[in-house]
Amino acid sequence: MKPNPIAENVLGTMGTICWTGQIIPQIWKTYKDKKSDGLSPWLMLIWGISSAFLGVYAILRHLNLPLQLQPQLFGFFGLINWGQCLYYDPHRQNKGYMSFLLVAGTMISVGGFEVFLVFISRPAYERGVTAPVELYGVLSAVLIAAGLLPQYWEIYKRKEVIGISYLFIFVDVLGGLLNDLSLLFAKEFDGLAAASYTIVIVMDSAILIAALILNPRARRRRGETTVRTVVIEATETGSTNIAEPTIAPSIFTSPTSTLDIENQDRLAGFRKVTEEKTFYGAAEASKMQQVDKMLPACTPSITGVVDMEKGTESLIRKLPLVDMCSDEGRAKASTSSKGGDGQGKDTRGSS
Repeated sequence: MKPNPIAENVLGTMGTICWTGQIIPQIWKTYKDKKSDGLSPWLMLIWGISSAFLGVYAILRHLNLPLQLQPQLFGFFGLINWGQCLYYDPHRQNKGYMSFLLVAGTMISVGGFEVFLVFISRPAYERGVTAPVELYGVLSAVLIAAGLLPQYWEIYKRKEVIGISYLFIFVDVLGGLLNDLSLLFAKEFDGLAAASYTIVIVMDSAILIAALILNPRARRRRGETTVRTVVIEATETGSTNIAEPTIAPSIFTSPTSTLDIENQDRLAGFRKVTEEKTFYGAAEASKMQQVDKMLPACTPSITGVVDMEKGTESLIRKLPLVDMCSDEGRAKASTSSKGGDGQGKDTRGSS
C-alpha cells in the first residue's frame, strides 16, 4: 500500500487512544463490583510486563509517536488493574498496604527495565545489529498472547465468562485493528508489531465468542437448579405459592446477578408441577385424613414425595407388619380386642 504519513499518524493516534483507555472500563467494573471474580490477575500482570518489550521495540524501530506512547500507558493501566485483583482478593491480608507496594514496585521495575534495554540495545541497533530488537518484538507478542491463557483457563473452570468488562474487550479489539491499519500506511510495514496487534484481536474475539456460547448455558443451568430448589422447599413447607423465575433479556448479563430461563417450555413445565401439586395435595390430603382415623395410632404419618423428573406427587405409607405368631403380636391383638369389647359393654350399659 502506498505510504501515507497522515493516515498512519491519524490511525495510530486513534489506536493509541483506544489502547490507552481500553483497560479503564475494566478498572471501573472491578472498582464498582468490589470484586475481581472471573478475571485472572495473571492476565494484567503479564500484559504489564510485556509492555516493556513492546515499548523498547517501538522506540528503537522509530515507530510513530502514538505507537511509542501506547505501550507505556498499556502497561500502566494493566498493572493498576492487577493491583485491584490483589486488593479485592478475599484471601489476602494487609491488602491495601501490600497491594500498593507490589504495584508501585512492579511499575518501577518494569519502567527501569525498559529504559535499561533501550540504552544497551540502541548502539548495536544503530550499527545494523537488529537481532536484539527483533527479539524484543517477538517477546512482546508471545507475552501478550500468553497473558490471555490464564484467562482462558478461568473461563474453562467456571464454564462461563464473568468479571470481565465487555467494553474493555471491544475497545481492545478496535485498538488493535486501528494500529494494524496504521502500519499499512507506513513507509515500511512492521510485521512483528502487526503480529502483536493481530494476536490481541483474535484472542479477545475468542472471549466474546465464549461469552455468547457459555453464558446462556450457565444461566439455564442456574435456572433449572433454582426451579428444583424452589419446588422442593415449597413441598417441604406445604406452600403452593411458588414465584416463577424471571427472564433476563441480555446474554451478556452476569448470571450471578440475574436469573435467566430462556426456554419457555421449562416455565410451562414449572407451572404444571405447581398446579399438579396444588390439585393432588388438596385431594389426597383430605382422603388420607379420613383413612388415618380408621387406622391404629401406631401407623406412621403420610410422607409427600415429589418426583421432579415426572412433575407429579405421590403419597407413600409404610404400614407396620404385626407377626401374629409371636407372643408380642398376640398380646397386641388381645389388648385391642379387649378394648373394643369394653367400649361395647359401656355403650350397652349406658343405653
